[in-house]
Amino acid sequence: MTSAAARTALDLTADLPLPALEDLYRDLHRHPELAFREHRTAAGLAKSLTAAGFDTAEGIGGTGVTGLLRNGDGPTVLLRADMDALPVEERTGLPYAAQAPGVMHACGHDMHVTWLTGAAQALAAGRDAWSGTLIVVGQPAEESGQGAAAMIADGLYDRVPRPDVLLGQHVAPGPVGLFGHRAGLILSATTDVDIVVHGRGGHGSRPETTVDPVVTAAYLVTRLQTVVSREVAPRESAVLTVGRIEAGTAANIIPATARISLNLRTQSAAVRDRMVESIRRIAQGECLAAGCPREPEVTLGDAFPATVNDAATHDRIAGVHREVFGSAAVFDPGPAMGSEDFAQLAESEGEGGLPYCFWFVTSTPDEVWDAAEGDDLMARIDAVPSNHSPLFAPDLAVVAPGVRTLVAGALAYLVS
Repeated sequence: MTSAAARTALDLTADLPLPALEDLYRDLHRHPELAFREHRTAAGLAKSLTAAGFDTAEGIGGTGVTGLLRNGDGPTVLLRADMDALPVEERTGLPYAAQAPGVMHACGHDMHVTWLTGAAQALAAGRDAWSGTLIVVGQPAEESGQGAAAMIADGLYDRVPRPDVLLGQHVAPGPVGLFGHRAGLILSATTDVDIVVHGRGGHGSRPETTVDPVVTAAYLVTRLQTVVSREVAPRESAVLTVGRIEAGTAANIIPATARISLNLRTQSAAVRDRMVESIRRIAQGECLAAGCPREPEVTLGDAFPATVNDAATHDRIAGVHREVFGSAAVFDPGPAMGSEDFAQLAESEGEGGLPYCFWFVTSTPDEVWDAAEGDDLMARIDAVPSNHSPLFAPDLAVVAPGVRTLVAGALAYLVS
């Protein structure tokens, strides 16, 4: 038997203004904005929320937007979408490709804003069918891991009521029409680490008078690969990526310093701490072996927490999605090594964490999916353009399902 929440969700999303929402998506995709610069995106979202009847606020945590709709007694539900783009040069060839050089919505946040806009409009228009309080949040700077924390620090929950539950979703590779749900750990934690190697610079013709930090950095890059392979237990999951090496200004100058930037992906705090200590030890050892005049500087940078879905919240949301889309459409993708700062919205200082559910909406165009090779679903997902690829391009066919998932999730709490 279909629940009242599922029936209401289908009713409220039966006649979505799809042409307008698709136009909104194309416009957002053409005009990507980097973290904390989402001024145009935020203004457009605020305008649409105000028109739908929400009390809106802008400039929270920089460029964050909230919309508040009080609709009688009942739970308070928060729906969140992130707004920022990436420093990626688009190569999709789409007619609505990014117009900003070197900036692209390569992670689908333009689709997230479109979904949030459509869901807010549908729930506002159908407010006679539910009771409670709805909060929608347009969050800046997810890609830097700073946006959610900035909104919390700027008094998000002083401006809107503290929610009873938080809901969020992310566009992902995979055939259109699937929804990835998982109780517990669904996304990993991430930590950026910077290492500065101090050498002694000089002329390229006289290496004996120098301590070459480039050579030491090269040894470090190689040795760091043993952290996961030899210092993390096989039963644990972890990734260490050297994403950037910077040194020197000319071919015939041995520089005085070299910088290495790392990214760690872990699924437990203990593994993360152990990896950081290993990085410090290896950096110090290599610099000592090279005769560096100073110890290396090892600095922790941006970090995202792990995303761990509350079991009861997950069961309720996955359950209503099975009712709306069919049981076969909901699958368990397993814990991913990707990361999100969504969970920081649940961490309200001094009051304990809020329950939340975060899920995936698959979005690969049919022609791309059909051409992908692989023996099973996950293998084929690995074979198509993924988030952060310059070729990543969600199919417009996911506009309606993504709106419907948010509406159904909210109504799972707002319809008794």
